Amino acid sequence: MDCSPAQGASLPGVPAMLDVTSKKILQLLRPHHPENVRCAAALVLGEVAARDPELADALGEALDDPSPNVRLQALEAVGKLRIEQVLPRILERVSQGGPEGEAAARAAARLGTRGTRALQELMPKVAPGLRRRIAAALATAGTAASETAALEALLDNDPGVVDSAASSLAAEIPRLSKAHRQALADRLIDLLGRNKKSPLPPASEMAVVRLLAALDDPRAEPLLWERTQPPHSPELRAAALQALGKQGGALGKEQLRRLFACAADPDFRVAAPALMILKTVPVLPRAVPDWLPLLDAPDVAVRRLAIEKIGGHDSAEVAAALLRQLNHPDQTLRSEALACLARLEQGRKALIEALLKAASVDEAWTLARAQTGLVRTYSPAQRKQLLTRACAYLEAGDRRADPLLFLLREADARELRDRLEERALALRKKKDYSTALTYLRLLARDPACSAAVRMELAGCGLKVSSHDLAAEARAADPCLDQFASLVHSHEAELLDFLKKAKWLDPEDLFYLGFHFAEKEKDRQERNLGAEALRLVVKRSPRSKLAKDARAKLGREGLD
Repeated sequence: MDCSPAQGASLPGVPAMLDVTSKKILQLLRPHHPENVRCAAALVLGEVAARDPELADALGEALDDPSPNVRLQALEAVGKLRIEQVLPRILERVSQGGPEGEAAARAAARLGTRGTRALQELMPKVAPGLRRRIAAALATAGTAASETAALEALLDNDPGVVDSAASSLAAEIPRLSKAHRQALADRLIDLLGRNKKSPLPPASEMAVVRLLAALDDPRAEPLLWERTQPPHSPELRAAALQALGKQGGALGKEQLRRLFACAADPDFRVAAPALMILKTVPVLPRAVPDWLPLLDAPDVAVRRLAIEKIGGHDSAEVAAALLRQLNHPDQTLRSEALACLARLEQGRKALIEALLKAASVDEAWTLARAQTGLVRTYSPAQRKQLLTRACAYLEAGDRRADPLLFLLREADARELRDRLEERALALRKKKDYSTALTYLRLLARDPACSAAVRMELAGCGLKVSSHDLAAEARAADPCLDQFASLVHSHEAELLDFLKKAKWLDPEDLFYLGFHFAEKEKDRQERNLGAEALRLVVKRSPRSKLAKDARAKLGREGLD
């Protein structure tokens, strides 16, 4: 925005004579020359000629040229040469609008104080579109008066006028000298820092912030920081944050607090520029608690930045915040949080603790699946903790046992099988047969389950059976089906098991023998029944059951 006179122009009020070359070029403006020649002549005169009455008259005539291209070029030349006597005609063109109206506004704005004042007086009288073009022309004219008028246009009631003036001023800033930039910043800071009782209109405040951002003046920082917080509009807060992001520099505690609040804002227009600033901020250990709220921010990008910044700090607070990310719908976020939890000692503890405290089956499954890649690194004590809770759930009939057992199976399937079998045998020895059955049935789901476990399952089933000798009841008893299956696959082992299973009472053996002794068509099952009845006689020879067993053996021809 150069405020010096145009090249080749003399000082105001001082006449200048055209040289021979300029006079020859001036003749080329005559209507009998081709259009392109007239356009070129106007262009050259605007760049090299001095102000002269003859030139002013010729360019004035060119304003009425039949060719719109020549008229536009003549308007450009009049503005560059600052020929004030044609100002009334220029203002008429401004009022008419169109491309010539825009060019005329630029020409008038270059005519110094007189042209600027005339445009300001014209603005209330024209349509909104023209007012915006006039504001843009004032901002790009390059004179002190026009710049002042453009700054005044920033306070206009029409947001379109404000935006046009601001955009044009911003486009001129890269061409300003350092001193000029500083002077412009002074005026903008003064506008932005006016009394709070009479604040700038929203559009004007936004425009000033945008211009200060383009000027990159550190003196505006306090005013910009004030505008990063509510109740300012999201658009203004975002603009202030963008301006602050360009300036860089160290941030104080209060500034960081404001940035954290902006990053956690539900409006991404505010969160995004705050995020860009926070990316460059180093994290000190004592500042970790200040970053934690970002892990609950509405936007995924903010949460991911927080993970990047504090995900490596091994603390219970960080682990708990990371754990919450596992319920987020974004898969990338879940993966990053889980990777951090896996690296942290407190993270692994938090995962286990959360699984142990899961309130629902679905939550337990989510946490269990998240730990499938980690469970092999858990210590024996941690696995025991999981197994203890799984057993408690299993015995209570709680389906949350399934995800825990799934996770332990992922760690070491053989170890889990051995621990469950030990628990089942311990319960059976304590005569808690129904609970032991819970473990034995679980073990029997495995096709590779051993015959010994299946025999324990059949035996415990026999202990809890109703021992109803009615044919219908026996047909529906699962333990009898299990014995039938075992006798066909492991006859010798099953008979040996019955002889050693002292915990099976004569009543249990009588029921078993009574059922299978009747299987006339199946030699193995009939033999099982006979052996069971003989064990009744052997273990309780003088009891009524022994008498009934002998009678059954006799009736079935097994004595």
